[in-house]
Amino acid sequence: MHIGLITSEYPHSKVTHAAGIATSIKNLVVTLVKKNVGVTVFVYHQNESSVFVDEGVEIHLIKRKKYKAFTWFFYRKHIQNYVNKTVKTNKIDVLEAPDWTGITAFMRFKIPLVIRFHGSDAYFCKLDNRKQKFKNFVFEKWALLKADAYIAPTTFAGEETAKIFGLNRKKIKTIHYGLELSHFENEKPEVYQDKTLLYIGTIIRKKGVLELAEIFNKIIEAEPDAKLKLIGGDAPDIKTGSTSTYALMLSLFSEKAKNNVEYLGQIPYSEVKNQIKQAHVCTFPSFAETLGMVTIESMALQKPVVNTSIGWAKELIDDGVNGYLVHPSDTDLYSQKIIVLFKDKSLCLNIGKHARQKVETTFDINKQVLINLEFYSKLLS
Repeated sequence: MHIGLITSEYPHSKVTHAAGIATSIKNLVVTLVKKNVGVTVFVYHQNESSVFVDEGVEIHLIKRKKYKAFTWFFYRKHIQNYVNKTVKTNKIDVLEAPDWTGITAFMRFKIPLVIRFHGSDAYFCKLDNRKQKFKNFVFEKWALLKADAYIAPTTFAGEETAKIFGLNRKKIKTIHYGLELSHFENEKPEVYQDKTLLYIGTIIRKKGVLELAEIFNKIIEAEPDAKLKLIGGDAPDIKTGSTSTYALMLSLFSEKAKNNVEYLGQIPYSEVKNQIKQAHVCTFPSFAETLGMVTIESMALQKPVVNTSIGWAKELIDDGVNGYLVHPSDTDLYSQKIIVLFKDKSLCLNIGKHARQKVETTFDINKQVLINLEFYSKLLS
């Protein structure tokens, strides 16, 4: 079998952008190659065109193009023509694409197309209570209705997307993202920086970072030595028009809290893992995710995680067993859970141990890739 994946991001130095979607895709395709499955990845919206092989995966960078008019249409047709040509050359059996922006709208392929719900604009707008541009909704719905089948990283994401676009739920298969667990070993979970709270993700309103500022203000009153580390790129704020959501965060911190906040910005992926190991507690108070790779990465490294209680997170964490689930708007309870963990080392280690067990059971990429292959095979039969 040979799988082709269309994406706007992938973790490689030649690619212009890589985030959580990129990580989940690479985890999947590298493991597919290890299972002797052919993989071709098409990365669009790039600064240059190029073809190279990385860890057994053939990667095609498709350069961004502009046209005198209707670039949204003609660039899609350009991607379609390039992919179709490579499908024939590489004998690709199945194509997979993301739901974001409906990139496959107006494209036609001669082989089955699967769309994976990494998170459409419509999905995030619904969870974030924002109005979506009508054009974006049309593109995403068009792309989804033309697909042969769908994969959702959580049942919650699948059900919500089906409601938004009126999709046939029978065509949706829940397959979690996975981790190569050998890359996430923490030999000394008892060693960490005391009372250090770590957040990883884009600094953007929908990730609950403004609530996190209020939460940390409450923590610092009870634990004056507590520290908050933030990792991720800053983003503009749609609601206020501010060019920096981090600037909004700073305006919300108390003077005591502000002195104990360290913003590291975007750092290399290898260093992110070191920061997770050093953290006492990891927190992800997001209002909008489909799964959240950093959550399961932190759990794999045996960290106690305080996460949101919204839909998708309930499929990652069993509240009180391998982490805590609290709605980010309940800043009092959220801060209390973190303070309890700061004060109880044995509790942290116990939750961290069970978090690792949960990831081994549910998010092992070697198990998840077999489910993916079975799904592809049924689609071809």
